[in-house]
Amino acid sequence: MDKVKITIDGQQMEVDEGSYVLEASKSLGIEIPTLCYYPYMVPYAACRICCVEAHGAGGWSKIVTACNYPVWEGLEILTDTPRVINARRTNLEMLMANCAPVPVLQRLAEQLGITEPRWKTGSNYTCILCGLCVRICDEVVGAHALAFINRGAKRDVSTPFQLDSESCILCGACAKHCPTGYIKMEEIENRYIVHKEMNLSPNAAITLPFRQAVPNVPQIVRENCIHFKTGGCMVCSKVCPKDCIDYGDCPKSEEVEVGVVVIATGFDSFDPTPMKQYGYGKYPNVISSEEFEVMNNAAGPTGGRIVMENGEEPRAIAILHCIGSRDHEYHKYCSRVCCMYSLKFSHLVKEKTSAEVYQLYIDMRAFGKGYEEFYGRILDEGVNVIRGKGAEVVPSGYRQHEEGHLIVRCEDTLIGKYREIPVDMVILSTALEARQDAKEFGRRFNISTGADGWFIEAHPKLAPVSTTTDGIFLAGACQGAKDIPDSVAQGGAAAAQAMKLMAQGEVMMDAAYAVIDEAFCSGCKMCNDMCPYTAISFDDAKKVSAVNSALCKGCGTCVAACPAGAIMARHFTDEQIYAQIEGILA
Repeated sequence: MDKVKITIDGQQMEVDEGSYVLEASKSLGIEIPTLCYYPYMVPYAACRICCVEAHGAGGWSKIVTACNYPVWEGLEILTDTPRVINARRTNLEMLMANCAPVPVLQRLAEQLGITEPRWKTGSNYTCILCGLCVRICDEVVGAHALAFINRGAKRDVSTPFQLDSESCILCGACAKHCPTGYIKMEEIENRYIVHKEMNLSPNAAITLPFRQAVPNVPQIVRENCIHFKTGGCMVCSKVCPKDCIDYGDCPKSEEVEVGVVVIATGFDSFDPTPMKQYGYGKYPNVISSEEFEVMNNAAGPTGGRIVMENGEEPRAIAILHCIGSRDHEYHKYCSRVCCMYSLKFSHLVKEKTSAEVYQLYIDMRAFGKGYEEFYGRILDEGVNVIRGKGAEVVPSGYRQHEEGHLIVRCEDTLIGKYREIPVDMVILSTALEARQDAKEFGRRFNISTGADGWFIEAHPKLAPVSTTTDGIFLAGACQGAKDIPDSVAQGGAAAAQAMKLMAQGEVMMDAAYAVIDEAFCSGCKMCNDMCPYTAISFDDAKKVSAVNSALCKGCGTCVAACPAGAIMARHFTDEQIYAQIEGILA
């Protein structure tokens, strides 16, 4: 593109021919006020606050709007002459005459020396009719959900025909760029936050999957991206200096040949919704432990503040232990982490708020290093500890509403009394449970799951990270509920076992495995279907089955099932067993 020379406030520069004065002034660090400019749309100059004085070679001069006035060779621009200041003041006073005092207009008035607008100010109306919201919705977002309505003094911004618009995708672009705040995004029930809908990661269209992601590069979240909803926007591709944005890129699956697999699929948090007695999902401010973690996080939606749905700080909080664990209706096992993270919650609440905290527990299992000491610290901080599982959560009555919005009913087993505790918030310390897809996932790797859904290790004491399938190891909470130190230790053990197997170069096989006598095999294929390790295949050429000795574990299932007696287990033949019996009886 051709370059032209222009002068702005006595400073000469070269800019692209056809660009606008406002862009050129910004590159020199000269600020020109504007209310309706958006760099990724064709400028419209609706507010006319960005006026400057243009001079030509013939000695002429005129007031122009900087956002949409194109540069040309020899153009001279003045941005702070009395004529320019007077034009800006007049335009601003006209805007203020129809608009209530809003911060952005008051700041501009202060900069321009306006103390009392000549035509006063509007009352409640805060729109300056710049059209930025309408144009962004049309030209950038592509939703076409906003429009100008009426004419003259009744002109306004609304949805087409002032009807509820199904075209709006709730992207918030209009509210974000509205200079006066006339358009706002508000929760339909006027709630400050909705605990169940909080997310630790930003709801942005471009974000890192998580902080430790490998590779640590941003990705487009299609569900949040305007382009994939309307086909519009594409601002990110315009601003990316390396042209890295590819809207056609899709997730791909790759097959990789490996010798060792470490399974670390983790766990699911128990959903307390079926436990109707606690009112989760029914009563406001009854939240799960995971939702409290998100709210407490400094990078979360509340900035780490502990608040109720109405935005107020709770006066009292009850933390209920063992929700879903140690329960014959759901999970009989102890989740091992609930007691300690509940105590941590108490410490955080005491640190950040002045709320009373109640811990309702069955048994306090502070089993790890430093855990009992932390429990003592919580007691010193004034946390109320009640031995007794929370029985029910109900809304408070009229008389108790001043003490708390919810009532927790429980039995205090240490004093043998029924209690009702008024609180503003209830935190449910939910169980750790096996992932929903664990059984199907385990089937792919030929490993089993227990009655509770966790993967089964080869031996609970001698081989806690190994499985019955060679080369498959377990790490973390996929093998059972455990806390962070145990997960880290097991992960290190699994990595060591994997490295050991890879470093050997060759694998030592077990001497005991099944063999098939082809002379007696009838080719019925019964053993093929029964082998739990898929170690038996069928030879179509010979019409007999064959055992892969590297996969066989010598379990004996096929030996017992073969109707022809063609399979025997090495080092465990009938003759060897008879000889052992004779030796014992001799």
